[in-house]
Amino acid sequence: MKKSIISLVVLAVVLIFSNEAIAQKFPKMDVSPMDAASYPNNWKEANKLVKVIYSRPQLKGRDLSKLAPKDKVWRTGANEAAEITFYKELDFGGKQVRPGTYTLFTIPQDGNWVVILSKQKNVWGSYFYDEKQDVLRVSGKISKSSDSLEAFSIVFDGEEDNIKMHMGWGNTVVSVPLELKIEEE
Repeated sequence: MKKSIISLVVLAVVLIFSNEAIAQKFPKMDVSPMDAASYPNNWKEANKLVKVIYSRPQLKGRDLSKLAPKDKVWRTGANEAAEITFYKELDFGGKQVRPGTYTLFTIPQDGNWVVILSKQKNVWGSYFYDEKQDVLRVSGKISKSSDSLEAFSIVFDGEEDNIKMHMGWGNTVVSVPLELKIEEE
């Protein structure tokens, strides 16, 4: 009798927990999935200088100027505004930036794009962008690519302590130089 009661209790607990697991609903994959880019970009190198986390919207036949309108603050990706973390003191576009995490906004323009680092955190889109929270603004140099990128992408390249962040979408590539600040001993 005791074994039967224990067996029934165990069976009831298993059924309760398995029903909870079955009831859990997971969302479909986001159409603009999150991604990350870092420098150094070799996964074996743990000592990073910079890392950016962003979502990757797709063109899907749309014009870039409709998705990232000229002269308007853009979240630099999709969904939540992109966040960039500097692990060491760097020059970002020629301006000094301290280690920390910032929100990355951009303003697309005909000449160079304005690239903004902001103190704001956990911002969805650019709807709540507050210019008073800007840490710095730099100019991102525009170039054109012969290859069109369907999904917005960010990549870092360079050698040693002189690197560039490239943001590409469609045939537009926006580049910002980064340079490690060498501490004097």
